[in-house]
Amino acid sequence: MKPDWWPGEKHELFTQWAVSQGIIVNGVGPARFPGRGLGMIALRVIQKDEAIVKVPRQVMLTVEAIPSSFTNSFPGGTPAHALLSAFLCNGAPEDLEPYEIWRKTWPSRKDLEDCMPILWPETFIPGSTIPLPPSISGRWKSVRKKDFKFEFESPHQNILAQQERRLRNAWDSVVAVFPQTDWETFSYHWLIVNTRSFFYLMPGQEPPEDRNDAMALLPFADYFNHSDVACNVKFDGHEYVFRATKTYELGEEIFMSYGSHPNDFLYTEYGFYLEANDCETLYLDDIIFQDISSSHQEELNFQQYYGNYQATATGVCYRTEIAACIKYMLLKDWQNYVLGYSTRGVDAKKSADIIRGWIGTYKGEADAVIDELENIGLSRVAREHQGKVQMLLKRWRQIKDLCVMALETVSC
Repeated sequence: MKPDWWPGEKHELFTQWAVSQGIIVNGVGPARFPGRGLGMIALRVIQKDEAIVKVPRQVMLTVEAIPSSFTNSFPGGTPAHALLSAFLCNGAPEDLEPYEIWRKTWPSRKDLEDCMPILWPETFIPGSTIPLPPSISGRWKSVRKKDFKFEFESPHQNILAQQERRLRNAWDSVVAVFPQTDWETFSYHWLIVNTRSFFYLMPGQEPPEDRNDAMALLPFADYFNHSDVACNVKFDGHEYVFRATKTYELGEEIFMSYGSHPNDFLYTEYGFYLEANDCETLYLDDIIFQDISSSHQEELNFQQYYGNYQATATGVCYRTEIAACIKYMLLKDWQNYVLGYSTRGVDAKKSADIIRGWIGTYKGEADAVIDELENIGLSRVAREHQGKVQMLLKRWRQIKDLCVMALETVSC
């Protein structure tokens, strides 16, 4: 009798194939977790520092592993993400055949459509735009969003637009070479690469400007799910080695880290978010910029305090405090304060009141969206999207809870 967590025959066959290819699988295996899909499980007691998975470089799917007859069709500088996705769509059958048993273990397009906002329809019910969190969509109901007066890097805001831009750029580069490429097939494989790739850089090699130019797919290692409590991962140029960072009991899930990211980033890029995430952050930029004059924004930019205003469960960042001060301080006093010359005019209570107002606006947004999603959840029209609605509702409740914790901290 198979255990409840048994992943299925195709995953057993793939595990056997992985071992036959030289991948070391030591006391672990794929497992099915109710409501969460597949992950990596301990098949025995795993001791701390044990090497549990080793993936040799020659088994990885990298740009170097793609036949040069294929990659030479593309101009120099084509991103690795585009090349890997194009190969999976348009590679010669004989070149793709070695990966066939592995590809059968990947999630289907329907699986991705169920959890990834980039594949969702415009609406769940007529006249109602999907209320994604602002960090994902860049949209608000209660905030009069303005264009940012100055540019600044913000990888964790407007995440969906950034993802869509990467996908569209990759598509354009691929159809220029393979004009017959099907959009649904390509976007599926682009997302497979996006969600299952590992950072791949040879020792001594300079990191590319875009991390998406340094990626590889690792058979079997892609079963690991994400957690902050993760195994130790190292690549020495010959193999990826995954080591346990603690003792695992039989049947315990083993994780790796996808990086330090807030839940909205994980949601958009990978189609999941964590129950508890130490990197959880609210970005207050849109709220603050609607409340601060254009001239004050110029001052914030000049002093390098423009944008990326963050609130967490433990309070707000120093940049947010600086932005609050400019609301009530004399400009000269504020400039001296920012430069560290004087604290004249700084009023902790005034700053706290302003910041609470900003966080309160975010909480009001969460309250309104939660009400909307609860109503959508009762709608028969949205029945086919209930999984997405419930996923969104749970996420917005997390956002509301984070607002409440931040408010309590600022109030102290």
